Amino acid sequence: MLVGMTVQIEMGLDTAGKPVTMDLEELLATRLLVQGNSGSGKSHLLRRLLERSAGQVQQVVIDPEGDFVTLADRYGHVVVEAADYAEREIERFALRIREHRASVVLNLEGLEVEGQMRCTATFLSALFDAPRDHWYPALVVVDEAQLFAPAQGAEVTEEVRRASLSSMTNLMCRGRKRGLAGVIATQRLAKLAKNVAAEASNFLMGRTFLDIDMARAADLLGMERRQAEQIRDLQRGSFLALGPAVSRRPVEVRIAAVETSARSGSPKLVPLPEAGSEDMKALLLAATQEPAPPPPPPPTPVPAEEVMEAIEQPPVQHGTPALPAKDADEVEAIVAQVLRDIVADDDSAFRAVPTLFQDFGIRCRMAGLPRPPLDLPGFSRRLACARAGIFDRPDGDWAQAIEIARGLPEEMLGPFLLVARAAREGAPCPSDTAIAQTYGTSSLGRVRRLLSYIESRDLFVCRTDLSGKRSITLPHLGWTTQPAETA
Repeated sequence: MLVGMTVQIEMGLDTAGKPVTMDLEELLATRLLVQGNSGSGKSHLLRRLLERSAGQVQQVVIDPEGDFVTLADRYGHVVVEAADYAEREIERFALRIREHRASVVLNLEGLEVEGQMRCTATFLSALFDAPRDHWYPALVVVDEAQLFAPAQGAEVTEEVRRASLSSMTNLMCRGRKRGLAGVIATQRLAKLAKNVAAEASNFLMGRTFLDIDMARAADLLGMERRQAEQIRDLQRGSFLALGPAVSRRPVEVRIAAVETSARSGSPKLVPLPEAGSEDMKALLLAATQEPAPPPPPPPTPVPAEEVMEAIEQPPVQHGTPALPAKDADEVEAIVAQVLRDIVADDDSAFRAVPTLFQDFGIRCRMAGLPRPPLDLPGFSRRLACARAGIFDRPDGDWAQAIEIARGLPEEMLGPFLLVARAAREGAPCPSDTAIAQTYGTSSLGRVRRLLSYIESRDLFVCRTDLSGKRSITLPHLGWTTQPAETA
C-alpha cells in the first residue's frame, strides 16, 4: 500500500482490529530485530515482510534451514544452494547480486554449522565490499542470527567465529551507508552478540519464557522488567512491536496470513496405527525379503554459470499484470515527470541518492514502467540535472557541459549545472541560497568553498562588481550569467 509515496507494509492487526503497518523506507534506515522462542511465529513474520515488500525493494535472505526457498516459485527469488559451491563462487554471486539487484535466497541447509558460518561470512563481506556504484537499497534478512553472531564462543574454530561475527557486525553497524538494511531474527536474545542486536532500532518481540532473554528484551525495548513480562503472555503469531518504522509506543500485532509456506510445516498429531502388539512385533521382526533399494542419487548441482545468468536477469515484478511496452519517447516523458515530482518534494534535497533512487523506481512502476529505465549512476546524473532545472535527457550543449564537469565530485554536478543553466540562458547568477539547496546543505560557507573549488579547476570564473553583484563565466563553454546579489 502506498501512502504519500512511502511504502507501508501491512503486517497484521492490533488488539483493536486496526492495521499495523511497517514503513519500508524507515526500515531501510533503521534495521529490525525479531525475537521469539521456537514456535512463536518468527518465520511466519519474516515471510509476511518479504512477501509484502517483494517488488518494492531488493531482498537477500540468509536461510539456515531452507525455509524460504519457496519464495522462488511465487516471487522469482534466485535460490543459491550454498553446499554446491566453493567460497570464491559464493563471493562472485554476492557481487553480481549487488550489481544486478537480484532478490536471492542463500540456502545453507546442506552445510554443518561451521560451514554455514564460513559461507555467511564470505557472502555478507562481499555484499558489504561491493563497488560504490552498486550500493542499491536491499533488505538483508538473516534467520537464526545467533548462529552467525554468537554472544560467546561457538563450537567452531576461532577464525570462523571471528569472520562470521565481523560480517554480521558490519551489516548491522555500517551497512546502512551501503544500502544494506539488516533484518535479523533469533530464538535467544541472550545468545546473540550485544553489539549486533543493539544496532537495530525496530523490534518485534514474540513470546519468550527464559528470564535471561526477558531481561535482554526489556533492556532493548527500554521498558521496565514488569512491563516487558507481558511478552510471556503473547500467543503464537503475536508480537510486541516498537520502533520508528512501525510504532513509537509498544503495540501488540497479530501477524496476518502469508501466500507461501515452508517446505516442511510444524509437526501435527496423527492417529497411531491400530495393529495389535503381536502383529506389530511380527511386522518389525519379519525377515527382509529383498535388499533395500539404494538411495536416490543426490541432485546434480546447478553450474555456477547458470546461477550467474539467473542473477543477471532483470527483476520480475510479481502480482502485477504485464504492461504494454512503451516507446523511447513515452519512457523519457515518464522519467522527466518523475524527476520533476521528486525535486518538487522539499525534503528531497537532504535525502541520500540511493534512497531517492528507490523512490524513483516506485514512481516509475506507478506510471506504468515495469522496471526503472536508469541504473543508480545514471539516476544520480539525471537527478543532478533535475535539481538544476534540466529535466529532459541531457544532450547537445548539456551533454558537453556534463562532460566538462566529469572531473568534479558527483555531489558538485548539480550546483555546476545550476550555474551553467543560468549562464546559458543569460539569466541572473544563482544566489548562494539557491546553490545551497541544490548542493543539499544549509551552510552558505560550504557554498563559497564549493565555488572556490570549481573555480580552482578552471571550470568557473567568478567576478564581483563594485556593487557587490556576482557573475560567473564558464570559459570552456563561453557562457556567462548576469550579475546578481549573492544572498
